[in-house]
Amino acid sequence: MEAVRIGLAGFGTVGSGLARVLEENGDWIERRIGRRIAIKTVLVRDLTKRRSFLPGPGVALTDDPSALADDPEIPIVVELMGGVGAAKELIERSLRAGKHVVTANKHLLAEHGPELFALAEEKGVGLLYEAGVAGGIPIVQTLKDSLSGNRIEKLVGILNGTANYILSEMTTNGLEFETALTQAQALGYAEADPTFDIEGVDTAHKLVVLIRLAYGRDYPLKALPVRGITSVTQQDIEVAREFGYRIKLLAQVRDVDGRLEAGVFPALVKHTFLLARVGGNYNAVRLEGNAVGPIMLHGQGAGALPTGSAVLADLMTLCREGFRPDNTGFGPAPVTPADILPPELAVSRYYFRFTVADRPGVMAAIAQTMADHNISIAQAVQKGDESAADVPIVFLTHAAQAKAADAVAAEIDAMSFTRKPTVLFRIL
Repeated sequence: MEAVRIGLAGFGTVGSGLARVLEENGDWIERRIGRRIAIKTVLVRDLTKRRSFLPGPGVALTDDPSALADDPEIPIVVELMGGVGAAKELIERSLRAGKHVVTANKHLLAEHGPELFALAEEKGVGLLYEAGVAGGIPIVQTLKDSLSGNRIEKLVGILNGTANYILSEMTTNGLEFETALTQAQALGYAEADPTFDIEGVDTAHKLVVLIRLAYGRDYPLKALPVRGITSVTQQDIEVAREFGYRIKLLAQVRDVDGRLEAGVFPALVKHTFLLARVGGNYNAVRLEGNAVGPIMLHGQGAGALPTGSAVLADLMTLCREGFRPDNTGFGPAPVTPADILPPELAVSRYYFRFTVADRPGVMAAIAQTMADHNISIAQAVQKGDESAADVPIVFLTHAAQAKAADAVAAEIDAMSFTRKPTVLFRIL
C-alpha cells in the first residue's frame, strides 16, 4: 500500500525526533496500521542552516508554507513550529484545504482552540494534539477515549518539566532557586528566557487544553489564576519537608457542584503521595473519574523522542482505516463556556510563613487575625534562633476560602511587627 506522505512544519527538537522515530520504527508502524508514513516536505525558517540530522533522502526542505498547505499529495500537516502567528495561519490554511492537522502547540490551542476546532469540524477533518500536553504521556487520548464514559471529578498534574526539575533540585540537593534555574538551562531543560516555565504560563496553557478534554468546556486562559515558582525559597522547601511535604508546581481543576474551580500554583504535597515523588523533568497527571476512581499517568513531559512519539500516535490514528474526527472528545458539539467558580471562593488548606519581630503577643495577634477570618489552625511552629531579631512563624491551616487566606496575609503584612511579606501556599 502506498505510504501516507506528510508535511512537517518545524524541524527542531520535536520535528527531528519525529523523523527519527519514523525512520527507526517504520516497519513496526506498517505492521500496526498497514501502511508507512513518510515525510514529503519540511518547512523550515532557514534553508542554509546546517542540521545534525536530516529527514531522509527525497525529502524537500522549503521556507514556503504553501508547499505544505496547498500540496494535494500531502493529506496531513504536522505543525511543530510553536507560537501563535505563523503557526495559526498554517493550521487554518491547511484545515480549509481539507487536510488533517497534528500539532504540539498548546499555546495556540489554549488561546484559539475553540475557533480552530470549529473550523476542523466544518471541514470534517482531524485536529489532533496528543503532544501538546505532557510530552510522551498519553493523557489526551486517555481522556477522549479510555475515560470518555466517566465524569471527571478532579484532575491535578505536574505539567512543566523545567519547574519540576528546579523544585526537585532545591528539595534533593538544597540548591537555591537561581542556582537550580541556571543548572536547568545548562542541561537544556530551560530556555534562555524561562519565563513561561517558571511563572506557570506553560502549565496554564496545558491546563486549559485538559479542561476542554475533561469537561467539554472552555475555561478562558485570561480567567485562569496562575502563579509560578519564583516565590519558592529554600527556607520554604526545608520547612515543608519538616512537616512531611514537598513543594510542587501544580495544575488543578475540579468540579464543585457543577462549577469548575481551576488554577496553577505551587503547593505543598504530602510526601507519601505519588505526585510528591515525581522528580527531575518528569510530568504526571492524576485524575479521578466517578466510575474508574483515581488514575495516575507518569512519564517524560518533553524531549525529542517522547514528544515525537506522541505526535506519531496522532499520525497513526489519522492513517487508520475508518478514522472519523472527534477532536474535542465531545463529538460535533461546539465547545461552550465553562461555569467558573470565582477563584476567591476556592477552598483549600494553606501554608502561611510570617517573618515578624521577636516580641511578645505576635503569635497571639496572628492567631486572632486568622480566627477573625474563620481560618482554623492545624499546626504552628516558630523557627529561628534566640539571637535573631526577626523570626519566621509557620502556620498550616484547615480548609479555608482563598479570599479569607488572602485577607489574613494582607492584614498581617500591614501590622507593625511584620518584617517581610507573608508567604502563602496551598496544601494539596
